[in-house]
Amino acid sequence: MPRFSVIVPAYQVQAYLHACLESVLSQSYPDLELIAVDDCSPDACGAVIDEFAARDPRVRAVHLPENAGLGPARNAGMERATGDYLVFLDGDDTLTPDALLALADRLKETGEPDVLVYDYARTYWSGEAVRNRVAAELTEDGPAPFRLEDRPGLLNLLMVAWNKAYRREFVERAGLTFPPGYYEDTPWTYPVLMTAGSIATLDRVCVHYRQRRAGGILRTTSERHFEIFDQYDRVFAFLDERPELLRWRPVLFRRMVDHLVTVYTRRDRLPRGSRGAFLRRARAHYRRHRTPGASVPARARVHHTLVRFGLHRTYRALRLAAALRRRTARLAGRLLRALRHGALRVHYRLQRLLPLRTDRAVFTAHAGRGHGGDPGALESAVRELAPHIRTAWVARPEHHHTLPPGTRPLVPGTAAHWTALARCAYLVTDSDVDPGLVKRKGQVLVQTRRGTPLGHTGLDLLERPAAARDTDFARLLEGVDQWDYVVSANRHSTLTWERVYPGRYTTLEYGRPCTDRFHTATDADVAGLRESLGIPEGSVALLYAPAHRDYRRTQLRLLDLERVVRRLGPRFVVLARAHHPRGGPLEAASDRVVDVTGHPDVMSLCLASDALVTDYSSLMFDYAVLDRPIVLHADDWEAYEAARGLYFDPRTSPPGAVAGSEDELIDIFATGHWCGARSARLRAEFRARFCPYADGRAAERVVRRVVLGETVPPPVVPPAERRPVPSAAAGLAPSSLATVPPQQPAGLLTVTERG
Repeated sequence: MPRFSVIVPAYQVQAYLHACLESVLSQSYPDLELIAVDDCSPDACGAVIDEFAARDPRVRAVHLPENAGLGPARNAGMERATGDYLVFLDGDDTLTPDALLALADRLKETGEPDVLVYDYARTYWSGEAVRNRVAAELTEDGPAPFRLEDRPGLLNLLMVAWNKAYRREFVERAGLTFPPGYYEDTPWTYPVLMTAGSIATLDRVCVHYRQRRAGGILRTTSERHFEIFDQYDRVFAFLDERPELLRWRPVLFRRMVDHLVTVYTRRDRLPRGSRGAFLRRARAHYRRHRTPGASVPARARVHHTLVRFGLHRTYRALRLAAALRRRTARLAGRLLRALRHGALRVHYRLQRLLPLRTDRAVFTAHAGRGHGGDPGALESAVRELAPHIRTAWVARPEHHHTLPPGTRPLVPGTAAHWTALARCAYLVTDSDVDPGLVKRKGQVLVQTRRGTPLGHTGLDLLERPAAARDTDFARLLEGVDQWDYVVSANRHSTLTWERVYPGRYTTLEYGRPCTDRFHTATDADVAGLRESLGIPEGSVALLYAPAHRDYRRTQLRLLDLERVVRRLGPRFVVLARAHHPRGGPLEAASDRVVDVTGHPDVMSLCLASDALVTDYSSLMFDYAVLDRPIVLHADDWEAYEAARGLYFDPRTSPPGAVAGSEDELIDIFATGHWCGARSARLRAEFRARFCPYADGRAAERVVRRVVLGETVPPPVVPPAERRPVPSAAAGLAPSSLATVPPQQPAGLLTVTERG
């Protein structure tokens, strides 16, 4: 008897069925049977199912003699199911990696409940993925399992069959089956939740719900959408047969009206000319199933009134009025924006006629985000070394809390912002200059860029269309012509910047200012950072920071982080940081995999971690300043190099051990190679090449040259005299990290430490 019976009905989904079935069979939890039901599909669905059945004995192919619909197809799968739990999956959707393992663990943890409700995310053809908006209802806080009356908010979830696992004995004992017709999930889901003796939740995305551009039932215009009335008749008939469930009637009545309004108002469901008939039938159902005590939220009362009285013409009039109001608002908004833009341009020109303020400096980083990066380090150095200079920081309002005291906040695009750009003496940024900026005589613009270049950038992207995307190279060079100084971390950066951003600027090869913090931080600072991130005391924290893949439309995860920490043992924790502005892991983070994508300061993450795992991210150059282990992992060197291009191959001059696969990465940590003698030697060579000025005084050298006018910058502190960087793990010296007792992965060959 398998643990799970995964039932997949298939009808005209041949383009998606392969991915669906593969997502089930590739699960890390293999104790399953896959019952794929060909609902007499006219396309190749049946052939695809037979191919999978021939190659994997866990697949049971079922071919229906005639098209019966989604509900009867699921019933056919249930009749053949032998697993402890039933899991339904539509043929165009997919299970997320490790979904069944998470289900199995939660079922065991909650005492084998009748129903386990889990989360999903909508995935669009564009590659965008959006998690369920009411995921808060799935919180695992509180006692479990429970009954529906303990958590009635579960009725606010999408009423579908595929976001739950059902104990097969419970389904058979209750005699639950799917009805024919559209909206077959409605008379299934409500009875399941109301009659279940025990329910549990799993706060994890387990299903990717594909939003097809065309072809889906809910995007098909058809008279069959009238079948929703029969489905709700079945729901209320179920209640009438069970007096103990009548307390749910007011809730279901309100949900029914909301559902009918949704079908009525969607333009792509009801055929032209049938809306009046639909609303009249909805009015009859309203009167038939109306239940006293069914409270209606204020925002839904208008729609409920329309259904109650069948006000089709009134609805059309309100809809036309709303459309007219929206169009008027759009036109007014465009006019106001145009007037505001014109007024700001006039304001900026007038401000440029006024004298420069030689005691003012404006900073910005990461295109309007919070205080940080090289500009942040320089701003702090200006306040310390040149207190006569008043500093301002350009950032969106939600990031103003990151600004230090004494720094004036500026909102991008406001009159105050343009006044500062017109009259300040110093402009410091790591991004492109503001469009429309006219640099005045006497103004000094300092460009810091963003770290040491590994992938191609600037004019080199002319030959890399996948990475260049919509880059305007003419505008890029116009911005370069306004630079006065470019801050460089090393000779490699200097030679690259001057070639790919050709201009008349002066290169200040003084080191990277933002890494100065590594030399000024104390052990107490590091301990506080680790505590704020929830890193358990004595744990080994791995910062995982992969680079963006230009050749991929969607950024698929490259490592199964849960598997990595599970194989390494309880001492390891992963801080996962996705490339901004792309989102982090869609799956909910666990207590040992922490999503830090939204953390405002990557330097803090570096200080809090014990080692870095990356691929082509330039963060490796900054992290090397810490002299902590770095492990490279990438199995797509050729694809990345073809799309982005690399200035050098990190495999030949790596900062530490190199893994070509996930298993090799696990083995590097399990055997201690990540912090062994060879890794330390490779890191030392890497630091000598790319971190020659990392002495904690890079920002000081820049400020003394640009602001104070000192032509001879302070000398670089020799490595032997530099202040040691604090350790990350409390009481755990780098040399002792290799002694952390690992959980040796089973079935892995031990790989030698490689360059």
